Amino acid sequence: MPRKMTITLAEEVFDGLCRTAGEGDVSRYVEELLRRHVIDADLDEGYRAMAADTDREADAGEWLSGLAADTANEAR
Repeated sequence: MPRKMTITLAEEVFDGLCRTAGEGDVSRYVEELLRRHVIDADLDEGYRAMAADTDREADAGEWLSGLAADTANEAR
C-alpha cells in the first residue's frame, strides 16, 4: 500500500529533482533511488536462513555465553 510522506528540501535540490525526474514523476524517481538502499531481499533471506540453522544458532549462543562470562570476569 503506497504511503504519503512530506519532506523538506533546499530549493536548488528540489528544482534539480524536478528537472531530473520530470514534474509528474518525482515520487517514482525518488522511490527507485531509495529502494536499493532500504530494501534488501537477499539480506532478509540470509537472516531467515541463518535463524533456521539450529546448529549455527546453538554455536552462536555458546559463543555469546562465553563472551558474557569473559566480560564479567574483566569487570572485577
